[in-house]
Amino acid sequence: MSETTTTAEDLRARALKLDAADPLADRRRLFALDDGVYLDGNSLGALPVHVPARVQDVLTRQWGELRIRSWGESGWWTAPERIGDRIAPLVGAAAGQIVVGDSTSVNVFKAVVAATRLAALAGGGRDEVLVDATTFPTDGYIAASAARLTGHRIVPVDPADVTGALGDRTAAVLLNQVDFRTGRLHDLPGLTAAVHAAGAIAVWDLCHSAGALPVGLDEHGVDLAVGCTYKYLNGGPGSPAYLYVAERHQAAFDSPLPGWNSHADPFGMTPDYTPADGSVRGRVGTPDIVSMLTLEAALDVWDGVSVDAVRAKSLALTDFFLECVEAYVPEGRVTSVTPVAHAERGSQVALRCDEAGPVMSRLIERGVVGDLRRPDVLRFGFTPLYVGFADAERAARVLAEVLEETPAG
Repeated sequence: MSETTTTAEDLRARALKLDAADPLADRRRLFALDDGVYLDGNSLGALPVHVPARVQDVLTRQWGELRIRSWGESGWWTAPERIGDRIAPLVGAAAGQIVVGDSTSVNVFKAVVAATRLAALAGGGRDEVLVDATTFPTDGYIAASAARLTGHRIVPVDPADVTGALGDRTAAVLLNQVDFRTGRLHDLPGLTAAVHAAGAIAVWDLCHSAGALPVGLDEHGVDLAVGCTYKYLNGGPGSPAYLYVAERHQAAFDSPLPGWNSHADPFGMTPDYTPADGSVRGRVGTPDIVSMLTLEAALDVWDGVSVDAVRAKSLALTDFFLECVEAYVPEGRVTSVTPVAHAERGSQVALRCDEAGPVMSRLIERGVVGDLRRPDVLRFGFTPLYVGFADAERAARVLAEVLEETPAG
């Protein structure tokens, strides 16, 4: 008993020292948080405290007073590209390659269809689309539909087996950089290079990586990418997603959803479609301005923040949490399915637990908020801008208490 108590005291003391030395610790004050431990930022990021006032201005002044004039005077019309340029440094992209708008699902559809069209330009009759077999379900649904519509065959494949599945029939490959269940980080640079060596187009889903770790879209030659903004980017529930089109592909990018907002002369109202230049081609219809400007305000919390510093803290936090789990949790009650190796880990820890449903419910009742992926995975997302080491220690300690009170099996 004394040994356990000493271990707990040591871990708590270490957590306090780590928090005191944390260069990102002051960012926590920028978010609306209570006394609980919020470890679900990988599903919905916390609210930055300054956002409500900015949204109030959008509603009362920009919409309420200026009304239609705000498309020009308040910069509504240019918001999709302007906000895209603010996201760009967080995913390693130069300006002019990201447009914000629509949902992740819609952008996956645009990207997959456009990828098959880019592949067709090179000839060779490529008729297969490889998709991550462990992907978030919507990506699979959308990719399968896009393949049917374009006359391609969908090929589900585990990311570890992608290289062996590539061939002269592969047109495009859709992969997630971080697995949503396990938190496994896939090899974006290596897999992108392999896809290109096979003559195909690489499409990446960044939903569980953008804002948590360096992505390097430009550096690694990614062709197309999509991502949401309501997780680590804290844009709010249902905030618009984004689409990255590498500059080298923009002139040939052929969107399957050619709306009036992506027309070269949108107010010409001509019956024939002529695509605009640059990332504007990724637009479809009228932008969702209120949620888009909410996102723009939320991105202020990133001013002066290095993604490398975020990654360093993320790895330290998840290491420490796993150490605390090992020290506190009764043996055999949970098993981590998140890789130990830093090169293979995103910013979450997923623990397999036979009693995952009731355990997560009790954790939330006690102020430790994670989430559940059925049937048996407890997910804990670590958002370095507002999660600290004391949070990690407390979460592991409460998890142990809940498990001790919950009958096994």
